[in-house]
Amino acid sequence: MTTVAEPQNAASIGPSDRLIKLLPGIGLCLVVTGMAYALEAGERAMAGKAWLEALVLAILIGTAIRSLWIPDDTWHDGIAFSAKYLLEVAVVLLGASVSAATILAAGVPLLVGIAGVVGSAILLSFGIGRLLRLPTRMALLVACGNSICGNSAIAAVAPVIDADSDDVAASIAFTAVLGVIVVLGLPLLGIALGMNGIAFGALAGLTVYAVPQVIAAASPLGAAAVQMGTLVKLVRVLMLGPVCLVLSLIAPRLAPQEVPAGDVVAGTARAKTFDLAHLIPWFIIGFLVMVACRSMGLMPTAAIAPISRVATLLTVVSMAALGLGVDVRTVAKAGGRVTAAVILSLLGLGAISLTLLALLHIV
Repeated sequence: MTTVAEPQNAASIGPSDRLIKLLPGIGLCLVVTGMAYALEAGERAMAGKAWLEALVLAILIGTAIRSLWIPDDTWHDGIAFSAKYLLEVAVVLLGASVSAATILAAGVPLLVGIAGVVGSAILLSFGIGRLLRLPTRMALLVACGNSICGNSAIAAVAPVIDADSDDVAASIAFTAVLGVIVVLGLPLLGIALGMNGIAFGALAGLTVYAVPQVIAAASPLGAAAVQMGTLVKLVRVLMLGPVCLVLSLIAPRLAPQEVPAGDVVAGTARAKTFDLAHLIPWFIIGFLVMVACRSMGLMPTAAIAPISRVATLLTVVSMAALGLGVDVRTVAKAGGRVTAAVILSLLGLGAISLTLLALLHIV
């Protein structure tokens, strides 16, 4: 297995010693996170909006630091903990953003259609990735990132399929850049096609990566576009749970990868066994429990926004950790093929989405 390894010798030290070992790496990740948020704030102050969000900036800053300085053993455990466990907690907290009422409001035909779009787009994107000779796991990361919710989907799928940290970083970096281009270009397509607000909002929700990006892309076509786009996007995000569950069934059959020498995050490869923990990863169960609690009214309304903010913060911290474990030479080597796979996959997703809207007579 080539994902983030558990801190070494965890069983031989007490809780306080373990915490002490984690603090330097976690502290470094928090520093990178602070820098990312500061740069995002600077973008908003200068340009009125953040072209690159903190999540993307964190991984870029972390990668830049790793390119100039290779952390020694003092930092390893904290970086590994941040990249794996904090990320899994963030996925659980994402469930608070989705409720059954929100899902049902979209209507059964559209709900079924969204599931069909996500499934079809994943298969198409994965096929494109493999044709371009991307490694299996990277092809899956790109497919899920394009088809569900960009960076968040990549981050959530990575531990399920034991993806290498370099593959995660490369996938996030390229989908993030393309995501910005989509936000800017999609309104032009909607206007050119003469789409109304409802139709364009649905298209934005089906194709744009993150919820904030959906809002930004849909805004030029009015409030109706924003509302429809947000609703469709939230339903699309919900597909992350079932997709991760299916991938957890497939993961044991994936060929093992070699761990790059010197990877401070990946650690030692371990054999993957088909047990309950891999059948249904704990954080996917947690995600579904959060959705159920939100749907049954067991979660205070006032807690939803703070939980969402904590989930975002933890995700940014974990992305900083992933950046600190990235060998930039590996990312650069995969650049051309990953970029082509992402672009072609996104075009395929757009075509599938427009077909669905035409079949539902929304266009």
